[in-house]
Amino acid sequence: MTRPKVIAFDINETVFSLESIRPRLIALGLPATALEVWFASALRDAFAIAITDRFAPFRSVLDGALASLLSTHGLSGNPEQIAGVLDGMTELEPHADALAAFTVLRSQGFRVIALSNSATASTEKLLRRSGLDPYVEAVLSVDEVQRSKPRPEVYRYAAAEAGVTLDQLALVATHAWDTHGAKAVGLTTGFVARGQTYPNVLLPPDVEGQTLLDVAHGLANLQPHP
Repeated sequence: MTRPKVIAFDINETVFSLESIRPRLIALGLPATALEVWFASALRDAFAIAITDRFAPFRSVLDGALASLLSTHGLSGNPEQIAGVLDGMTELEPHADALAAFTVLRSQGFRVIALSNSATASTEKLLRRSGLDPYVEAVLSVDEVQRSKPRPEVYRYAAAEAGVTLDQLALVATHAWDTHGAKAVGLTTGFVARGQTYPNVLLPPDVEGQTLLDVAHGLANLQPHP
């Protein structure tokens, strides 16, 4: 394991918290625990689409998962409130240490990019709102590949767009499935645990820490290529 040149950050949950969505779901009549169920269900559906060589924009996947969740609870949902939940994905707040993590990596000579299942415009809006956009040289979306993470095509696309080899690219994520997918194709990986235990059936991360800043320091401490 050697020091990468480019660090790709997953966006949803990794850099930006989903917590601001919770009250919007509660306003629809759903329980407070619905946030985790909704997002996990959307990821499940995205995985099912990807593994069968199909693609749907992530907003559409989120919309479908929300409709299913509402029906499970015997709710129909107000269309404006439903749209507000989906629009809220472009109004998320960054985790408290996101700026510090980006600052550390840039100060150590790393290039930083965003790699998300969400649309490019959605991610760009998040970065602009939070003031993180000056630290990110490129925003990449699975929309360009027409396959969702953790399909290998996505990580290979990111390396090609960044102009580096796979072993010169690292992925930072708080999702074990994303970490595993990146590791499987040869990327260096940083897992942001935030209290999670990494599943032992998945390929282990190269760097693990409780916070974004922990992982940033871990990546910065890797030895450079000889």
